[in-house]
Amino acid sequence: MEVTASGGTGDVVPLWIWLATIGGIAALFVFDFVAHVRKAHEPSFKESTFWSLVYVAMAICFGFGVWWFWDHNHGIEFFAGYITEKSLSVDNLFVFVIIMKSFQVPREDQQKALLIGIVLALIMRGIFIALGAAAIDRFSWVFYIFGLFLLYTAAHLAIESFSSGKKSDEEYEPNALVKWFQRNLRTTTQFHGNALTVTKDGKRHFTPMVVVILALGMTDLLFALDSIPAIYGLTDAPFIVFTANAFALLGLLQLYFLLGGLLDRLVYLGFGLALILGFIGVKLILHAMEENDLPFLNGGQPIDGLPHITTGLSLAVIVGILAVTTIASLVRSRSMR
Repeated sequence: MEVTASGGTGDVVPLWIWLATIGGIAALFVFDFVAHVRKAHEPSFKESTFWSLVYVAMAICFGFGVWWFWDHNHGIEFFAGYITEKSLSVDNLFVFVIIMKSFQVPREDQQKALLIGIVLALIMRGIFIALGAAAIDRFSWVFYIFGLFLLYTAAHLAIESFSSGKKSDEEYEPNALVKWFQRNLRTTTQFHGNALTVTKDGKRHFTPMVVVILALGMTDLLFALDSIPAIYGLTDAPFIVFTANAFALLGLLQLYFLLGGLLDRLVYLGFGLALILGFIGVKLILHAMEENDLPFLNGGQPIDGLPHITTGLSLAVIVGILAVTTIASLVRSRSMR
């Protein structure tokens, strides 16, 4: 039995590979819980560095596996998608730090909240990926929507980066769902280690840890609105979209503790991500024009003569932007000391 991995008839991934991949990723998250989260502690710099490199190495090996067993083009698509999603996930860490500080979560108990929040994020992204694949398969004009949305997001992010930037000492403003949870369900005011519930006066209460997990999950849901259209601008294969997202989220727990105070030094990261999202937005719109079927545009016919942006060029642009903005950020931060 086979399932379609993208719109093309040649891009099929056997169901057993899907199941094996999902099972393997789930096993890695279970391992993360057993090895790192079950015993509450604050990871050392050495521990965070080691496991961050391990998960990056796994992603690289998987990418070369796609390159070897599928084809070179899909391998490049995976690496482009992985680097983009990993970069966007670093941007998520700014908000994660703010949430942890706002709720005053003890450092030794933060791993459990982060890991559960990341797993929820992957589940929600899986749903978004499936919906996106179904929409793209039926309506080619969806690429116009994705492209325009990414251009809007890029402009918003660039303005935010130029005005005030992102600082980890900002205040977290709970969204409507988090506020409803706090108002309507029994919660304690104190943490009880990393426990999710406690019995108090004979009644079961949620601890603030559950509220933190909900805040992390809802935050990543909003970030997925940017990341999923972005990676669909690099590949139309749902298998690549899912695995790139999964490997980007794997190791995010360790990356959170590894980067720590370094996040505030990445002063140009937001601007770099804005350039990447803007570039992918343009790529999506050009792709939509190449397959145009909107009756009010060019008589419903594809538009010829447009520049074609290859996946290899996309990968080079993304890596180049990240390299320049990271180096510029570190130079700027050093000069401000």
